[in-house]
Amino acid sequence: MNIHEYQAKELMREYGIPVPNGKVIYDAKDAEAVCWSIDTDIAVVKAQIHAGGRGKAGGVKIAESIDEVKKYAEELLGKRLVTHQTGEEGREVRAILIEEGCDIQKEYYIGFVLDRDKSGVTLIASEEGGTEIEEIALKNPDKIYKESIDYILGLTEFQARRICFNINIPLEIINEAVKFMMDAYRLFIENDCVLVEINPLVVTKEKDLVALDAKINFDENGLFRNEKIFKYRDLNEEDEKEIEASKHGLSYISLDGNIGCMVNGAGLAMATMDIIKFYGGEPANFLDVGGSATEENVKNAFKIILSDEKVKGIFVNIFGGIMKCDVIAKGIVKAAKELELKVPVVIRLEGTNVDLGIEIIKKSNLNIFAAKDMNEGARKILELIK
Repeated sequence: MNIHEYQAKELMREYGIPVPNGKVIYDAKDAEAVCWSIDTDIAVVKAQIHAGGRGKAGGVKIAESIDEVKKYAEELLGKRLVTHQTGEEGREVRAILIEEGCDIQKEYYIGFVLDRDKSGVTLIASEEGGTEIEEIALKNPDKIYKESIDYILGLTEFQARRICFNINIPLEIINEAVKFMMDAYRLFIENDCVLVEINPLVVTKEKDLVALDAKINFDENGLFRNEKIFKYRDLNEEDEKEIEASKHGLSYISLDGNIGCMVNGAGLAMATMDIIKFYGGEPANFLDVGGSATEENVKNAFKIILSDEKVKGIFVNIFGGIMKCDVIAKGIVKAAKELELKVPVVIRLEGTNVDLGIEIIKKSNLNIFAAKDMNEGARKILELIK
């Protein structure tokens, strides 16, 4: 789950992490009132969307007067901001953050990320702050330093101090920088994060450390332990089909292709998308109905897939272990009849009650084809949509 920058900073304040003073508004009429709480000569007006690259896309403005703050607020609110992460459709700006400016002496990059290769958390740092980490890795890989964090010991002061020396934090504020990193790591662990990124972390001319920008992503599977985090969820920033799928206990992710995929199990979903691409097709989604789906779940899954206008065909790939193939077949037939199915469907069933499931499909007299294996199924759906 992603959250906005202003929400990330709100959470950081709870952990003693220094961030600029500021307020979020949803109506340009409120901009002037916020200005009176700004104690610096300049104010920063920042569009709030779940995407990076806002500055390059014109979503971050420096204002030197109240009139400029009002002007930028009017320009940004309601605008569709297009960045390299939003795609061509962009994201509508429904909120902006107005905060104090600061006198920057030096910018750094600090990030904590869930490192799946090492089954732990890795601290990544660079003295090339203000630039995306991928760009730093490409142009200046020698400027990136990493510390693998032991999951029992946690981040040690020694590791944080070594990072400080590596990225040339001024000696007089190393203790403050160490505390900053320790607090950020505690935030990461206590809230089941997969990413805590501060870019840039700045040193001001007054030798203060400030998290000028912040990005936090959470592991949704751990949020039952941190229900307070759900208050930060912004459904306007999420795909409508993904929201609907979550209501029915389905895992759904929209993609850019034209072949809908319905499977049970994340591993099978990945294999199904791979084989579609192997034969030259493009999956339209990742949809996992889980290991114990009912007829109703299957019907809802079909509705969600068909709500995507890009879908020209559906490949159902089910291995019936706990789930019975006849239940899947009944759900598909029921959905096809209710929704007046107009696109071809190819089904590959294997496992418990597979013969019964295939028999149900054959007797339905619908535009549904049975495949004996994944290869045949992928080739068949590509043939049908062409």
